[in-house]
Amino acid sequence: MKKIVILGGGESGCGAAVLAKKQGFKVFVSDSSEIKKNYKKLLVSYDISWEEGSHSYPKILDADIIIKSPGIPEKAEIIKKIVDLDIELIDEIEFASRYTNAKLICITGSNGKTTTVSLIFHILKYAGLNVSYAGNIGKSLALQVAENDYDYYVVELSSFQLDRMFSFKADFAAIMNITPDHLDRYEYDINLYTRSKFRISRNMKEDDLFLYSSENKLSAENLNYISGSPETIAFKIDSEDALKVTYNNRDFSIDKRYLPLKGKHNLYNYTVAIYASLFLGIEDDLLKESLLSFMPIAHRLESVDYINGIEFINDSKATNVDSCWYALDAMNKPVIWIAGGVDKGNDYSLIADLVEEKVKVLICLGEYYEKLDSAFKDIVPKIYKIPNLDSLMDVCLNEGEEGDVVLLSPCCASFDLFTSYIDRGNQFKDLIQKNKK
Repeated sequence: MKKIVILGGGESGCGAAVLAKKQGFKVFVSDSSEIKKNYKKLLVSYDISWEEGSHSYPKILDADIIIKSPGIPEKAEIIKKIVDLDIELIDEIEFASRYTNAKLICITGSNGKTTTVSLIFHILKYAGLNVSYAGNIGKSLALQVAENDYDYYVVELSSFQLDRMFSFKADFAAIMNITPDHLDRYEYDINLYTRSKFRISRNMKEDDLFLYSSENKLSAENLNYISGSPETIAFKIDSEDALKVTYNNRDFSIDKRYLPLKGKHNLYNYTVAIYASLFLGIEDDLLKESLLSFMPIAHRLESVDYINGIEFINDSKATNVDSCWYALDAMNKPVIWIAGGVDKGNDYSLIADLVEEKVKVLICLGEYYEKLDSAFKDIVPKIYKIPNLDSLMDVCLNEGEEGDVVLLSPCCASFDLFTSYIDRGNQFKDLIQKNKK
């Protein structure tokens, strides 16, 4: 019996463990941190062995296959030992793909992944297809392959997941954009990060479809990184009132004014979703109805409420500079901007013009404010350094006037003060509601 070890007892790791168990492997899960109770319960229900708080190296290194959590960096000591011993090391998505015949609709990019995946899922579900979503959103692909029988999966893929995927093949794949992000995991080399994103094209065939943005420089100038042989199409946004997509002798058009998601960045998301729908043969009427009925997702330019005529917007998912650029670009009111957290190698000069044009107050939230302060001290009239949420609302309400917008668009990861961007966004929304009373 072959042995599989899973490093990481979270969503992807435990999902992989369940699938491996059902496929007849001897399974062991190892997590250097504490495993959450719900995942322990899942492992116990399938009689899967696990450990937490440390790694038992001899037991791990005796494996035939090792599946690692995307969150574990390649430079981690345990990963280096695995690589040195030439043990097969893969990602949960790679493993899951070996045990499903479902069509895989795959999205990667620095920004826009979650919205686009959610939009495509909504369209396919609306059209009556047997579909689910996975990857960085929802339940792990491996767990769903183990416990369900879907015909389609819409998969959000990070560069970390793509790094350890080899035989995986997408039927439809899109790179939304590539901008500097997670460079701390790629030796601060944008070329390594770019190459990682293009791994989504691996093993694609002539009847598969691969999209990239012709307006995104790092995507358009690195097509040599395409490693499969898919039909390849460049997408872009024109300035007309209608959003138009032509594919496979079909012309689809919809009036931009009626689309629920606002901002130029969402036009890219819509465009890719339409291409995916045409690729899968969704009828025009169903496609239009589903596009018009899709509602915004939480934590992405989410208008939360008004206090004293000041609009509060939760854009907690904006964890890099490019995503924040789109948020600021969409603002048409004076902005009180809340930013800060764990910097991932940000270049703030990319948004300097927008900040100077639109931001009246910058609130640096968290302990790591020096880089933000240095970047914007000469162009923003007022900058506050707030170590936590306790006094955040006082500053917002004292500085804000009717007609202003308070925008939480942090540019940074959340792990200095919060468990995730979701936790950060939820605490921000809770704070707003408490101050309405």
